[in-house]
Amino acid sequence: MMQGAVFNGGAEIYGDKIIMTPRCHTNYIRKSYFDREKGIERFYMENYRSRVCILESSDGIKFKSRDNIVLKGEEKEFKHGIEDIRIIRFMNGEYILIGCGKKIPPFKGSGGDRIAIYSTMDFQNIIYRGIIDVFDSRNAIIFPELIDGKLYAIFRFHPNIHINELKGGLDQLYNPGEREYRELWKEIYHNKERSLLLEAGKYPHEREKIGGGPPPIKTAEGWLMIYHAVGYIDRWITGQYGLSEPISRGYSISVAVLDINDPQKVLYRTKYPVYIPGKPWEYRGSEKYPVDVPYVVFPTGAFIVRDRLVIYAGAGDKYMILLSASVNDILDYVVKYGEKVKSYS
Repeated sequence: MMQGAVFNGGAEIYGDKIIMTPRCHTNYIRKSYFDREKGIERFYMENYRSRVCILESSDGIKFKSRDNIVLKGEEKEFKHGIEDIRIIRFMNGEYILIGCGKKIPPFKGSGGDRIAIYSTMDFQNIIYRGIIDVFDSRNAIIFPELIDGKLYAIFRFHPNIHINELKGGLDQLYNPGEREYRELWKEIYHNKERSLLLEAGKYPHEREKIGGGPPPIKTAEGWLMIYHAVGYIDRWITGQYGLSEPISRGYSISVAVLDINDPQKVLYRTKYPVYIPGKPWEYRGSEKYPVDVPYVVFPTGAFIVRDRLVIYAGAGDKYMILLSASVNDILDYVVKYGEKVKSYS
């Protein structure tokens, strides 16, 4: 059956609007297979190419197209779509869009993901900056400001989260294909064992992998980093959401706090997820809310309004959801009940 989906959109405030950049898929076919290694049914899509729609909203709930602007991928460098764009509102007033460019069709093999970079001042004139083509990766986020004169970026080198200084600064990001910067990207990749920030596998819900979410948010306690995890979510956790069974393989949302002056130092991380799949559109789906991939919540956009933390996340690889909490409550929780971390760096 042909399908449609709008999910995994970055989000930020622009003037009196909220801008969202979700993946938009239409006319694909959902199929499944049994993963013998994990012992679960897995899903894949055929005729699946992602475009990123630029949407806007006045209330943060009802979104509409912004002048029908759509990013479709770059024919010469990644012609099979663009996915999971995060929006970073940088200190110079520019908005930097970082997503995953597909060099090969989705679900047709590995090794075809490249970090793709755009920038804009107004979400109408969007400049394509290029791809980081020296390594395979689908997940990168920069900090929204320089820290002690340095520009830091968070990467997911499977299965962990890494942090690196971009020695070429913003120019390295804006001109990723230039020879001198290609050498710096190679250095980041080849020295990744030295840049580990958070390691997967310590907790059951992070057993398989972890990766970055929205851009880090500056707070009184440090840089608030929201990230996603994939693993086993036990019955005690699912029970808090009114569920009767554990989730053998699910995506969830976790939080860490990084040192405000040196984000390579982790101060705290949650021992348990702060949000898991629990609603029909996140969990197994329903007749009213079918899902493409069950047990998925995937945070991609976040910002603070007054004292409220607002998080936009993908759900079921099909929908967008809106989450909210007091930022002080989130910080209190991770500081009081999380793990106090001795940094990996």
